Order: sequence, then structure tokens, then C-alpha cells
Amino acid sequence: MKIRLSSRFQALDLAIVRWMARFGPVLLRVTLGIVFVWFGILKFFPNVSPAQELATRTIAVLIGGLVSHWVVLPLLAVWECVIGLGLLIGRGLRGILLLLYVQMLGTLTPLVLFPSEVFAIIPYVPTLEGQYIIKNVVMISAGIVVGATVRGGRMVPNPPHNQ
Repeated sequence: MKIRLSSRFQALDLAIVRWMARFGPVLLRVTLGIVFVWFGILKFFPNVSPAQELATRTIAVLIGGLVSHWVVLPLLAVWECVIGLGLLIGRGLRGILLLLYVQMLGTLTPLVLFPSEVFAIIPYVPTLEGQYIIKNVVMISAGIVVGATVRGGRMVPNPPHNQ
């Protein structure tokens, strides 16, 4: 009876893992796209995005204040929406992922530029804005997984090993 239960469990486990391997990368790409479109759209409306003020100050520092924040925020909104739509459509992913990585690099810079605003206790206790920024390492990792599929790469589950 124990062997039978074990083999049934292994069969179920393998079926679940195969489903995740088949649909996981697409689901990751689509949900990543939704997040980028959503956050990008928020930036089209003044004072709606919780990241607006920190994002505009960060960009101002990075580009030396050469462009007004009235121009920077809509450009960032378009940039994020382009990334999101590209991920949703699934075409031109190399270029879309390049835009994503550059944008993500920008989102991480407040950790260095404004540490007292993103950490309650530097560098251990992030503020809510700091948490918002730090979660972007997951977005970067998601982009890496999506990038692994641009040349037809797929996840392939290993069969269960006999124990």
C-alpha cells in the first residue's frame, strides 16, 4: 500500500511540475507585463503613483536635471507601458528586456542616492518605499527567466528519482 501511494504521489507531483514548466514562463511574462502596464499607467496621472516623487528626483539626479520633471514622468510612464505591452504581446523580447533592465537599474539607484529615505535603519530595515524598490530584484529575476525563452528555451521537468 505504501508503494502504491508513493507512486501515485510521484505521478501527481510530476503532472503538476510538467504543468508549471509548460505554463510558468508564459504566465510569468504576462503577469510581469500586467504589472509594468499598471504601474506605467499610474504615472500618467499626477500624484497617483506612490513612486512618482522618488522616481522624478532619482531621474533628475541621474540626468543632471537636464529635463523637467513634467517631461520625465510621462516619459517614464510610456517606457513602462512599452515594456508591459511588449511582454504581453511577446514580440521583440530582446529589446523589451533591455528596456526592462535599464529601467530596473534606475529603480535601484535610490538605494544608493537616497539611503536615508529608503531605509529606516541603513541597510537593514527598509521603509515602505525601500521595500517597493527592493522587490524589483524579483522583477529582474523574472526578466531573466523570460529572457531564457527568447530563443525557444523551455523549462523541462526531470522525472522523479526512485528513493
